Amino acid sequence: MAHSLAQCRGSDQRRLAICASLVVLWLSLLLTVAAHAQSEYPDHPVRILVPYGPGGVADVTTRIIAQRLSERLGQQFVVENRPGAGGIVAAQAGISAPPDGYTLSLTGNYNAISMSLFKSLPYDILRDFTQISSLAYFDMLVGTRANSPLNNVKDIIAAVHTNPKGFNFGSVAPGSTQNLAVELFKLAAGLDAQVVIYRTTPELMAGVLRGDVDVQFDFYAALQGAIRDHEIKVLATGGPERMPWLPDVPTVAESGVPGYEVTSWNGLSGPAGLPEPIVMRLNHEINQVLQEPDVQAKARGFGILVRGSTPQDMQARLQADVAKWATVIDKTGLAKQ
Repeated sequence: MAHSLAQCRGSDQRRLAICASLVVLWLSLLLTVAAHAQSEYPDHPVRILVPYGPGGVADVTTRIIAQRLSERLGQQFVVENRPGAGGIVAAQAGISAPPDGYTLSLTGNYNAISMSLFKSLPYDILRDFTQISSLAYFDMLVGTRANSPLNNVKDIIAAVHTNPKGFNFGSVAPGSTQNLAVELFKLAAGLDAQVVIYRTTPELMAGVLRGDVDVQFDFYAALQGAIRDHEIKVLATGGPERMPWLPDVPTVAESGVPGYEVTSWNGLSGPAGLPEPIVMRLNHEINQVLQEPDVQAKARGFGILVRGSTPQDMQARLQADVAKWATVIDKTGLAKQ
């Protein structure tokens, strides 16, 4: 073929027509080879970069899904933990990989927050990644100690109005979803009260149980032991609807703060330019895995709702979250990192 193309020199019509036909044939062959390679995907192990250490709920969820993908696709999907620098280490490794489907990244809500939390980033979550599907959702909980006089969101609002300087909200890590959930609650409810930041969730929990903090915002996985032992009571949940495993607990929105919603989530992405056949193959398989009853049951044990999406819906969710958290960070004057 290359020899034939080399002979396509000259300007007469016949020769130009032959040359054009050969170019079309050459391109068709290339596309056929590429399509065949993608139809064989995956033909060797796939790694999933997770921006957290092993053992957390995001890591555990990813491993459950990776195991099922390995079984369905006949190749190992290997979780590779890359914690550090607020997720930047994992993200950089993800976007630097070839867009061939063999390096995938766990992305989600925190990437959207990072777009405004950091003064500069070496990547753009909306531009430098190809979104594949959402995986898991983690509703925020509003909790207090079991013997607290607070029993609902309206009690919180009334207590802050009565004694704003004597009321303390608690969260972990400035710029975390938990921290921004508190700040969004204050903005949405028109409250002015102190937010006490703790280094870790156990330290925050101890502060709540001692009464140093009146209300904490955290995820079910962090609170489930204390809820089970009746040390913490949940006043509201932050999702768009009530959690299936806490059916009697209202959402913040239905408790008097309309429009409030905080659900952390994650999904799977690849580098920009990931071929559409590979994206759609992964999307299909992921959505099948997430519907398996045992996968859903394991996830629910950690307070996680697993649910897939289209690539377009995941991109739209990221875009909306980037705008949402940029507004919260701007209005609260949170110091950028």
